Formats: sequence, structure tokens, C-alpha cells
Amino acid sequence: PAAPPAGLRAVLPGALVAMAVSALCLAFTAWSPTFPVLLVAIGAGLLARMLHLVHPVLEPGLAWTARHVLRAGVVLLGLQVSGAEVLSLGAGELLVLGVTVAVTFSATRWLGRRLGVGRALSLLIATGFSICGAAAVAAMSPVADADEDDVATAVALVTLYGSLAIVLIPVLSHLVGLDERTAGLWAGMSVHEVAQVVAAAGAISAVALTVAVVAKLARVVLLAPLVAVVGLQHRRSGATTTGKRPPVIPLFVVGFLIAVVIRSTGLLPDGVASMARTATTLALGAAMVALGSQVRIGKLVRGGGRALALGGVATAIAMSVSLGGLLLIG
Repeated sequence: PAAPPAGLRAVLPGALVAMAVSALCLAFTAWSPTFPVLLVAIGAGLLARMLHLVHPVLEPGLAWTARHVLRAGVVLLGLQVSGAEVLSLGAGELLVLGVTVAVTFSATRWLGRRLGVGRALSLLIATGFSICGAAAVAAMSPVADADEDDVATAVALVTLYGSLAIVLIPVLSHLVGLDERTAGLWAGMSVHEVAQVVAAAGAISAVALTVAVVAKLARVVLLAPLVAVVGLQHRRSGATTTGKRPPVIPLFVVGFLIAVVIRSTGLLPDGVASMARTATTLALGAAMVALGSQVRIGKLVRGGGRALALGGVATAIAMSVSLGGLLLIG
């Protein structure tokens, strides 16, 4: 039989290892769901690099996975978002959600400059904290021209502050005296990861959980236009270290939107939607393994303090703006 193409031979070992490790991470978090699967995956990659377990033959495939499989995962994410679910929110609630995303994103980028956090890392933190956590970080990273250290830092901060929000949202909702729907909306509009939203709102009530997931999906819908707008800005300004101008709208963003449309038609069978969720997690997990394996720990530690402060402020902004808006609309 004919030998596989040279490019495929170079990429296949690393890509297969990344997918296998991602599957193991998914199995681990299913057994012990304390930690989000994407954090476990990037941690596995970091650990492999620290222990010098990354063989040179794996490097081309890991680099390919970090770029291409990541984008495929973002496209698949669109199959989890239905336009009908998003429109079930009231006009006032959608307005509060949009304002929360806009203020959190803009203020975080502005504060990042004031704190001396790098442009790419500030953009990743702003995107992850305003939209949907690690998946949003992954989607923005090609447009931001971010390196692996920035991605790892942003994902770690999403996990840290999102985990704190799991505790804070139910407690503060009770202290403020929020009704179940308002408390759920607050969780969906301010907590970073989908899994973290489920944990926070689920601790309040079933009613809060349902509306929280809908609000979270509405934030996910905003991922595509946000990435497209930032990509257009970078293209016009030439703000890239690679010397290449980014596309006006990245193809994976177009794919994400097409996937949202497909899900919104209601024609996608439940079984296929379930398989797509698993495939999304596997793809993004493999990308996180690959990204983690390319991180330089020294740089990550040196840049952590200011980024930690920025993540804390971004979380406070998202929580305060969303709660203030929800209380204002009554």
C-alpha cells in the first residue's frame, strides 16, 4: 500500500496523542467533576512538558492540534446554541446581558493596559470573562495572535474566578433576597464557564438553573460577532506579530454561525446534538492539551500577578453590572 503523505505522517502522532489524552481527561472529570475538563486537559499538557514527556516526534501534531482542532471545537460549539432559547428571554433581560458583556469586555481591556498586562492576554481575559470562559479564549486566541502562555494564563484565571463565583452567587443571591429567576439570570450573565453556571444556579433551584443556562447560551451567541469585530480592527490596524493581516471574518467564526443556524432550525436530532457536545469537549480538550504542552512555565509565573488582579476586577465588573441591571429592570 502507498505510504501516507509526509505532512500527515508528521502530524498524526501528536494529534492522536492529544485526542487520547483529551478522552482520558473527559473520563476523569466524568468520574470526579470537581475540575472543568478543559482545565484538566491544559494541566495535563503542562505536566507533560514539565516532566519532559513530549517527544520531538509529537511536536508537529501538537502544534497542528492547537491551531486547527481548536477551531473545529469552536465550530462544534455552535451546535449547542439555539436562537429560540435565546429569544425566550425578555427584551429588558437581553439588554442587561448585552450591556454586561460590552462593559466587561471594554473595561477589562482598558484596565489591562493600565495594569501593564500584555495586549493579547488582556484581550483573552476580556473575552473569556465576558462571553464563555475557556471556549471563548480559544476562539479569540488566533485573532489576538496570542501565544500558548497567554492562553494557559487566561484559562487558569477563568477556572479560578469562575469557581469562586459558584460559591458567591448562591450566597449573595440569598443575602440580597433575589427571586429564583433573577438569581438564575445573574448566574448566567456573570459566571464564566457553562459548567460553572450550572453549578452556581443548580445550588439555588431548578427554576434558576433553567433560566441561567438560557442566559449563558445567549452570551455564547455573542462570541462570533465579537471575534469578527476584533479581527476586523486588527486587520485595519495591522496589530499582529506574524506580519500577516488577519481575515475580516475568520472561517471558523462563519462555521460557528452556520452551526447555530442548524441548531436553531430544530431539525438536529437529540442524539446528534448529544454526540456534538461530546465531540466539542474532545476537540477543545485536545487543543488545550496541545497548548499546555507548548507553555513556558517561567514566563507564565512571571506574568501571573497582574493578570490575577485583572481577572478579579473583571469578575467583579461582570457580577456588579449584571446584578445592577437586573435590579433596575425589576
